[in-house]
Amino acid sequence: MAQASPPNRFVAGSPEAVGVDAEKLAAVVDRVRREVHEGLLPSAQIAVAREGKLALFETFGNATNDTLYCVFSSTKAITSAAAWLVIEAGDLRTDEVVASIVPEFGTNGKEAITVEQLFLHSAGFPQAPFRPRDWFDRARRLERFASWRLNWPPGSRFEYHPTSSMWVIAEIIERRTGRAFHDFVREEIALPLGLPNMHLGLPATENHRVATLEHCGEALSSADYARLGIPEPPVTEVTEDAILSFNQPDIRAVPTPGGGGIMTAAELALFYQALMHGGSVGERRVWKAETLAMACRVRSGELRDPLSGKRVNRGLGIVVAGDEDRNLRGFGHSNSPLAFGHGGAGGQIAWADPATGISIGYCTNGHDRNPLRMGRRGVSISNRVASVPSA
Repeated sequence: MAQASPPNRFVAGSPEAVGVDAEKLAAVVDRVRREVHEGLLPSAQIAVAREGKLALFETFGNATNDTLYCVFSSTKAITSAAAWLVIEAGDLRTDEVVASIVPEFGTNGKEAITVEQLFLHSAGFPQAPFRPRDWFDRARRLERFASWRLNWPPGSRFEYHPTSSMWVIAEIIERRTGRAFHDFVREEIALPLGLPNMHLGLPATENHRVATLEHCGEALSSADYARLGIPEPPVTEVTEDAILSFNQPDIRAVPTPGGGGIMTAAELALFYQALMHGGSVGERRVWKAETLAMACRVRSGELRDPLSGKRVNRGLGIVVAGDEDRNLRGFGHSNSPLAFGHGGAGGQIAWADPATGISIGYCTNGHDRNPLRMGRRGVSISNRVASVPSA
């Protein structure tokens, strides 16, 4: 049976050996531990890596370093990186019309949607329904794609697609490679990188290692939002019941491409190290440097977040830190404009910063009902991690 603790070749002999300040790293540990020790979060796991090795990997609360976590939308970067390989091989272009690849998708006004719009959350069907259990029933899967209708014209605006567009990207990967999506991720990313505990589609034998999800704290009311003078987030498919459904083994077994990845924080941090190093962290090269540059190019232009009104700064399935509004995009103020990554529901953190070589994975099974506190936590942890390289 696989163990979640990373192989020794991925563990730095000391933080200083990879250019990380041990004192600053201790401040990261204190911040991550705080809300677990205060009783808000049941557990949290943190990994910080540089030069292809882990400078920190610790777990707090009712979990250990062998505990696996659902990383929710941090999965999108992994699914996107799988698609980058198909693009790199010359088997996919971002300007292709999706319906030319998946004809069943081309109904109800969706005929002109491009592959790039799927990645940019500008495709126009943010809340299109899909039952995860239907993924393995091909007929139902395609019926679902055909039934989807648009909420607004493709390309006209940004609205986060929690899961819908990534289901289509996974289908495209299958069509262009002739391989099951989860097998492609496993065989072309997880295993070549030496990360066997990176799962999209969890084997039944690993269920006992997954942290049970729970909701924590009190939700803000409409009156609270009004008092604070900030817009109340809209109701989406990411409900409390939807989150808790990932406690069910049959849901974990589905390789949900937009949010079903299950792994440790170490897998996340090392995955981003591999991206920065062209995949050379593992046993063989995975991505070319030109591929990462292509994926990290901001393609979203003036598309703006409907809540904050700020530019979304989207690359090909990932977020790029960019300007001084980077804290609103899931990064810390201390990150460079080059930092890229993708967070996940409940406060999961995953990013790399090419300016410093640092990457982070942060996981918790406690989903804070207070999004402001959760957001502050993410910025606070990211600020500290971004600052750990030695001067």
